[in-house]
Amino acid sequence: MPPRPDRPDSALHTHISRAITQAGGWIGFDRFMEMALYTPGLGYYARESVKFGALPGPGGSDFVTAPEISSLFGYALAQQVAQALADSGCDEVWEFGAGSGALAAQILQALDDMGVALRRYTIVELSATLQQRQQARLAPWAGRVHWAHAWPQQIEGVVLGNEVLDAMPVQLLVRQAGQWHERGVVLDGGAPSGFAWQDRPSALRPPIEPEGAHDYLTEIHPQAHAFIRSLAERLVRGSAFLIDYGFGEDEYYHPQRAMGTLMCHFAHQSDTDPLQRVGEKDITAHVNFTGIALAAQDAGLQVLGYTSQAHFLMNCGIVDLMQAAALPARVAAQTLILEHEMGELFKVIALGTEPDGAPLGFTRGDRSHRL
Repeated sequence: MPPRPDRPDSALHTHISRAITQAGGWIGFDRFMEMALYTPGLGYYARESVKFGALPGPGGSDFVTAPEISSLFGYALAQQVAQALADSGCDEVWEFGAGSGALAAQILQALDDMGVALRRYTIVELSATLQQRQQARLAPWAGRVHWAHAWPQQIEGVVLGNEVLDAMPVQLLVRQAGQWHERGVVLDGGAPSGFAWQDRPSALRPPIEPEGAHDYLTEIHPQAHAFIRSLAERLVRGSAFLIDYGFGEDEYYHPQRAMGTLMCHFAHQSDTDPLQRVGEKDITAHVNFTGIALAAQDAGLQVLGYTSQAHFLMNCGIVDLMQAAALPARVAAQTLILEHEMGELFKVIALGTEPDGAPLGFTRGDRSHRL
């Protein structure tokens, strides 16, 4: 049996330990998270393991995303994609982090059914193992689906990102006795994983000061903002639709959210300790959508809309799709729009190069004014 990735004798543990030593004994959590998730051949997203799906346990998945819950998610989103393609006069879709390929398959099939002429569907995917699975799933569209491993020089068309921002490394900030520190990782031979937390005084601050004097742990998102800036540099014509769980700034840094939003997923179980089972489980943080909107505007993009996943999907016709579906499919799709399931926690933000036109998904329930 191969060693567990967080064991001192594992290759990933050795890799992270060497980085900590070379950095003087301490690294920020964002660097730790990046290595735990994306180290080639060793990190969570770079390993041979099933990550997306409904089945937990040995050989099963760790979490399920909307396209695996119901194909109606992709069919509804395709209505928005079709409108955005027509409005921009483009014929290409770009998807970042396509996971199992389920969303791409649903959108490609729906666009074919609608008679939308799509020249190319490009997936930007860092994981070679995920790309292999995507290629198998998307074989019926082999002539139109292409893969890229880095940003292109320019993008014209529709950009999609479903649960991409939440997996981008974050920095942890902790307020203790009124003083702010950055939380990082050090080596600890006495800890089960060999890693431990250590806080250092820092000039970094969250974008707003959480009310109160109590101790407070939270995240800031420089890599997600860098992603948005890179998108703005390259999107010369078209729009982007980013779907993820998160909040606006006031809710993100609410006084009662004193333990932050960091979460790990393994075999459909959640925990808040990313120093355990390193490389075996996903590490995520909720998205501060106000920060995303501001980063986009500062980089020259327009915020075209912001709303809950429920409002977005209903605006895109998911209710009609559910009525035409069989009962099991209708029941599964309810998870996408029910308030106590994914409907309210997940949000959709649209960014674009032109301010004109109202995207279909935001015709009712737009919350851009609340960002």
